[in-house]
Amino acid sequence: MVLFPHAKINLGLHVLGKRPDGFHDIASVLFPIPLHDALEAVVDPDLADGEVRFTRTGLPIAGRPEDDLCMKAVEAVRKDHRLPGLQLHLHKAIPMGAGLGGGSSDGTHTLLLLDKLLKLGLRQEQLHAMASGLGSDCPFFLNQGPQLAQGRGELLQPVAVDLGNHWLVLVNPGIHVPTAEVYRNMRLHKDHEDLQHVIGLPVKEWQGRLVNDMEDYVFAKHPA
Repeated sequence: MVLFPHAKINLGLHVLGKRPDGFHDIASVLFPIPLHDALEAVVDPDLADGEVRFTRTGLPIAGRPEDDLCMKAVEAVRKDHRLPGLQLHLHKAIPMGAGLGGGSSDGTHTLLLLDKLLKLGLRQEQLHAMASGLGSDCPFFLNQGPQLAQGRGELLQPVAVDLGNHWLVLVNPGIHVPTAEVYRNMRLHKDHEDLQHVIGLPVKEWQGRLVNDMEDYVFAKHPA
């Protein structure tokens, strides 16, 4: 069985402050885009029950395979469900460290893939809890369509955003910027225009008003 984890962009990102648990409260509109990885899982009777062989191709992926969010998703499912022997393969097309959510999408789609392949019957709230355990923006990839993300990113509500008459151009400079690094070094902004209000304006009025708070640090460290 194959699924195609999609990427996302942030339409505005307000970092509101650091929480006692070490995460940051944010507000951002997450918008799905048609750039995909490919994720395949098959039951392999030649493998022992519970054995999962994970392989990766495509764009380079930093870190060990066992630390990949796909494997963390496998372990999340394994806590409450017995697994057969599985072959799991990820073909990477979404650049890493580019703010496109590729790793989060891969992890969440691993949950969805195992649920469908093994007929686990996981409820939406179970999937949401497991996805939240993988990463702050992972729950976004459980659903289609743009959503307003709040809290640390796991509190979601659908929003109406229509970009159907616009082109989206992605430019990849090949720079990997870890999110944790940005959070450690960025300057918090005190005044934010209401994000839902800005998103509701005509797109031509977004310029200068749809703000990503992470840009100041990233642009200063990696000037064009």
